[in-house]
Amino acid sequence: MNDIDNSTVKETNFNFPNQAGKYAGKVRDVYFLNNNLMVMVVTDRISAFDHILPRAIPFKGQMLNGIAAYNLQATEDIVPNWMLSQPDPNVMIGRKCEPYKVEMVIRGYLTGHAWRTYKTGERTLCGVKMPDGMKENDPFPTPIITPTTKAEVGHDEDISREEILAQGLVNEADYTQLENYTRRLFERGANLAFEKGLILVDTKYEFGTFENIIYLIDEIHTPDSSRFFYKDGFQERQDKGAKQKQLSKEFVREWLMEHEFQGKDGQQMPHMPDDFILSVSKRYAELYNFLMPDEIKFDKPQEGIVQRIEKNVLAALEMF
Repeated sequence: MNDIDNSTVKETNFNFPNQAGKYAGKVRDVYFLNNNLMVMVVTDRISAFDHILPRAIPFKGQMLNGIAAYNLQATEDIVPNWMLSQPDPNVMIGRKCEPYKVEMVIRGYLTGHAWRTYKTGERTLCGVKMPDGMKENDPFPTPIITPTTKAEVGHDEDISREEILAQGLVNEADYTQLENYTRRLFERGANLAFEKGLILVDTKYEFGTFENIIYLIDEIHTPDSSRFFYKDGFQERQDKGAKQKQLSKEFVREWLMEHEFQGKDGQQMPHMPDDFILSVSKRYAELYNFLMPDEIKFDKPQEGIVQRIEKNVLAALEMF
């Protein structure tokens, strides 16, 4: 390992008191405890095209975790959320909710997957009609909700409101509430981003239940779950048909595509050189500094990041 890799958290293998299980996602290591709590460790892993990339990104975990915690607190008047404590820059402790089997994707602009669908001539996405006469990155008259299934492995799949109800994935009363929460969260997130010079383009929210109450779970308004455009110059670029400047994980996907990798069978994951790894870290830091009240501080703990996480979580769990 070189110095860059030594400064990242690629994986964790803790054994906390009352631990009942562990789930390793693409980015997060989640520890389930017997007392209806869970410990979510946000690692420095990065994924694209449903593949975890071979090298981790310095400080990415603490930046994602910080943005998510800040936005959970900024929206808790809209919907209760799962977070109870943030004992470490890379960690949240919260309620162990039962997740709904859908993710609520909301799109304010015609970009990404919506644009790829639109330019084929299709005008319906997840059962939602899209107006004629739009061009890439135009704002929708009203943000559209385009849910996906929540896949255990592989790709999430588009699904309509009607299909969700017909399959019994969510009952109608709950789904109506999820749509309401999704629109209100997106409006709040868009306003917060706009104040900081960014446009919240699209994002996803995940919800779950705990003791029959709906909670917002996982992360919110991070560059892994959301797409942001720069506000300054947006309309000028749009009028000229120019490419929009954005802060999101999209540039990582673009780099991989330039190196002939899209996660398809037979494709070889490209080598990720140090300068690219550092550029990704700087891009996350740029978004962090746009969105957060205080700039990120890159402090290396003397005892090592994993050791610091374990110490802080153990201390916090004594309070529950």
